[in-house]
Amino acid sequence: MPEKNKLNTAVFLIVNPQAGGEKARKDWTIIASMLEKAGILFRFQFTEYRSHANKIAINAIENGYRTLVAVGGDGTLNEVANGILQQTICPSADVILGMIPIGSGNDWGRMFNISDHYDKAINNIKNKKLFLQDVGKVNYFNDGKNEERYFVNVAGIGFDAIVVKKTNDQKEKNKRGKLIYLYNIFTSLFSSGFANATIIIDGKEINSEVFSMNVGICKYNGGGMMQVPDAIADDGLFDITVIKKISKFAVIKNIKNLYNGSFTKHPKVDTYRATKVTITSNPPVTLEADGESLGTSPFSFEIIPRCLTIITGF
Repeated sequence: MPEKNKLNTAVFLIVNPQAGGEKARKDWTIIASMLEKAGILFRFQFTEYRSHANKIAINAIENGYRTLVAVGGDGTLNEVANGILQQTICPSADVILGMIPIGSGNDWGRMFNISDHYDKAINNIKNKKLFLQDVGKVNYFNDGKNEERYFVNVAGIGFDAIVVKKTNDQKEKNKRGKLIYLYNIFTSLFSSGFANATIIIDGKEINSEVFSMNVGICKYNGGGMMQVPDAIADDGLFDITVIKKISKFAVIKNIKNLYNGSFTKHPKVDTYRATKVTITSNPPVTLEADGESLGTSPFSFEIIPRCLTIITGF
């Protein structure tokens, strides 16, 4: 790496070799060859453990790199984005974030027309069409300690977080596929309940029994579902969907409507826009953000407008 504080024009790729059931490891030589063919000067490093991408990103920025590319799934992207947002070397917007998607979801990439075909994703990096997007920050509890995390796509609470946790556990056992999230919706329904929640949305208090909830910057999660279908990534607002106490039959009946966003018209679903959200609940509920299982309530969400520069496919 170059000496610290000296800017480097090369693209720095952070590769999660486990992504896509080790597809990233198997295809890396192909990707590297395509990058060279495209005339992109690059350096790279493989991740070795959970959250390693975060540390690699911070170290790369300290060593002068200002274009970072996540090679992996949405979880890898989240870790790299957290590194960009946590570092103190330069303003976060001075660092450019790109992605070569390898995984089953590609939900963040879907928002910005980033293809999971390597040649198209690499062409995006070469063209460098930029967009300044909002970022969310959430505070939560993990093993009794207060922690915080940035997210760039969608956070899920309650049932959604249960489904994500189950999906992540299966991925660690190498059980993968584009329909795994959908499958886990059905299998998790019969073991999930409701929580009495107090939700404060920009000062407005709502008390309700809640089944599931999403706080989003972008539209897609769960492999193409639109649980916050009207989200705009640079409007300085969260889009919030609250599914109140609802029958299991109604959930199953509306599964198809998750893919076009029309489920938000159901009488048990409320939608909001806000800059700050806090949630307390009894019993405590779990949280996921960008597909990463985190901790439990209480939660507080805050939006940080237009602070992350990304490479799009538009």
